[in-house]
Amino acid sequence: MNRVVALVVAAGRGRRFGGDIPKQYLDLGGRPVLRHSLAALAANPQVTAVRAVIHPDDRDLYDACAQGLDLLEPVAGGETRQDSVRLGLESLAGLEPQAALIHDGARPFLDGGIVARVIGALAEHPGAIPAIAVADTLKRGADGLVAATVERAGLWRAQTPQGFRFADILAAHRACAGHELTDDAAVAERAGLAVALVEGSEDNVKITTAADLERGRRVFQGPGEFRTATGFDVHRFAPGTGVWLCGVLVPHDSALDGHSDADVAMHALTDALLGTIAAGDIGHHFPPSDPRWKGVASRRFLAHAAALVAGLGGRIVNVDVTILCERPKIGPHRAAMQSALSEILGLAHDRVGIKATTTEGLGFTGRREGIAAQASATVWLPR
Repeated sequence: MNRVVALVVAAGRGRRFGGDIPKQYLDLGGRPVLRHSLAALAANPQVTAVRAVIHPDDRDLYDACAQGLDLLEPVAGGETRQDSVRLGLESLAGLEPQAALIHDGARPFLDGGIVARVIGALAEHPGAIPAIAVADTLKRGADGLVAATVERAGLWRAQTPQGFRFADILAAHRACAGHELTDDAAVAERAGLAVALVEGSEDNVKITTAADLERGRRVFQGPGEFRTATGFDVHRFAPGTGVWLCGVLVPHDSALDGHSDADVAMHALTDALLGTIAAGDIGHHFPPSDPRWKGVASRRFLAHAAALVAGLGGRIVNVDVTILCERPKIGPHRAAMQSALSEILGLAHDRVGIKATTTEGLGFTGRREGIAAQASATVWLPR
């Protein structure tokens, strides 16, 4: 599945939860509940685009919640969740996606492994949902008494995101308009679509009550975690009068060849940042085949990666770049490079390392055919 869109359903009023603010906009670990899901899907390299379905009265809350995230414009939902999903799917039809993931905005602890398993199952099935096998003994009650024991074999607790081949689920929702079904898998079942079960997660809980929210908040009371990743890039020389390195144009008797400004150091650092959140690589977010990125300054790529980290509640701790070349000399430009990266990433100078080395005349850099760069980044994430 090369074009997967995610639809995050957040148009509900949370009447069971109570309060003046819908539960999806309440604070959870310093971010609104809804932002957790939006940010996780926006950073997932298997997801092409993300759109939320919201209540029209919540636009201001949504804008504050989604600030800084690379998302499609939200659309207004309907009277019921089913109506909201159908309207959201209709709004995505023009993008011609292959598959759609439909996720509850009140499930903030989304695991990238769940997304991968759901998408993977769509290669063989029209639909797939994450689920947990029921382990507890089930009782049917009546008037406060046990009426019967329910056989639990074959019973599963359904979660989201639920994934479907796009044309199939859009047609199923259109045919099911006006009916009241509990989830999108039920809509698919009614249309005769086979829906696969994939492994869900006990952490993938839905915030339904105030007690759920309080349990969720406890997840973020720990110290968080540090993650480190690396990046590497190479560009060959081409005719020109200067090379872009770490956002600084360095005079030289050649330029670097690339679809953007070919800032090899900034590309390596962008990949390092993306690696800390498992968000794929620079080519996934900014394909060189896309004419929009021709000649674009690479600071845009780096700022995008930094925004993805921030969207997940993360904080960049430090970055380090090593430039490998015989020429040009890096030392005279080190401070300017440090300042450029510091500005883009919002880091103090002493958290931005810039180093340079040669390969003692060996290899393509030794032959002065191009420049290579390697980078590392460390970020802190709240969970």
